[in-house]
Amino acid sequence: MRLTKQTNYAVRMLMYCAANEGRLSRIPEIAKAYGVSELFLFKILQPLNKAGLVETVRGRNGGVRLGKPAKDISLFDVVKVTEDSFAMAECFEDGAVECPLVDSCGLNSALRKALNAFFDVLAEYSIDDLVRARPQINFLLGLTGEDYRKPAISAPAA
Repeated sequence: MRLTKQTNYAVRMLMYCAANEGRLSRIPEIAKAYGVSELFLFKILQPLNKAGLVETVRGRNGGVRLGKPAKDISLFDVVKVTEDSFAMAECFEDGAVECPLVDSCGLNSALRKALNAFFDVLAEYSIDDLVRARPQINFLLGLTGEDYRKPAISAPAA
């Protein structure tokens, strides 16, 4: 199975917003960080907003931010919003050529099991997991300098 470019950049957009926590992210900044067109990101933004994964703030100082905590947004959440089809074989598609084995096919059963396993693994990982896996993500995305300094998180008292 191959995920679309839309899904890839939806995850990246969410990672950017998570790394820029506490601030509004602007589409031009995200587009620049990833070297992709703003128009493409605006198209991706619509389904993410509709699903509540991001919130948009309009106006001169507007932007986009996560719609819920990064730890509560799984990769599966993103994939189910951005992918149109999970048909792994022709027999999974609506209006497919009728196969005499469709109700008793071992391939169909095996592919469904594989797809469910894929979804289960995606559900185990959150946007927060991806951001935490990259300690230098703020630097890599250009979220550095005076405007982006965040207060240090103090360790819990022992």
